[in-house]
Amino acid sequence: MSNKLTPKLLAEFIGTFAFVFIGAGAASIIGSAVGLNGMAAIALAHGLTIMVFIFAYGSVSGGHFNPAVTVGILAAGKIALTDAIGYIVAQILGATAGALALKVVLGGAATGLGTPALAHGLALGATTLTITPAAGFAIEAVLAFFLVTVVLNAAIAGRAGNLAPLAIGMTLSLNILMGGALTGGVFNPARALGPMIATGNLSYAWLYVIAPLVGAVVAAFVYMGFARIAEDEMAPSQAVLEPNA
Repeated sequence: MSNKLTPKLLAEFIGTFAFVFIGAGAASIIGSAVGLNGMAAIALAHGLTIMVFIFAYGSVSGGHFNPAVTVGILAAGKIALTDAIGYIVAQILGATAGALALKVVLGGAATGLGTPALAHGLALGATTLTITPAAGFAIEAVLAFFLVTVVLNAAIAGRAGNLAPLAIGMTLSLNILMGGALTGGVFNPARALGPMIATGNLSYAWLYVIAPLVGAVVAAFVYMGFARIAEDEMAPSQAVLEPNA
């Protein structure tokens, strides 16, 4: 491991640890049967944590704290494969350590430690809603697409400047406000796997790992497509390049 990579991996470990400890911790404390106020608190806990740690470690590692973000940036050609693998390992280890720390401070896994789950019998007015695995996959993929799109455009392309961490944190919170009650709204394989490993509950682990990665790759392709269009529009026409007859 290179000396240059070590601080990046440590930053990813700490940031993901904090994300799970605070975000999943808030979900554990508030519980699953929450109204809008409770869901808003959970959304803010996740969004604010990501925002402040990107401000803290963005200049060190880029502040990914999410394997889907790392895969999206890799697909866009903005990080080396070896670095991306190291990032993902550090993120999963950080998430698992954060969930295990929660297990200790909360006196066990009875709260679920913020483990995501598909909604079953969710009361919506006069009806109830059950999220199928297919619907859950689509929701997690779309939410990851939104997040990675904002990361690539606001941070990687630099369009949001110093406000990129705010844009990313707000996107995370908005996503959870929509998807939190449906799938847990994690769209982050590490955030899902940490509590799953700590509780021993690996239900639908495949969904929570694969769906965000699919959304991230699609976001990367869209980002690169827009970049090519912009390059084509800026390129001088062939007529200008050719000398006059």
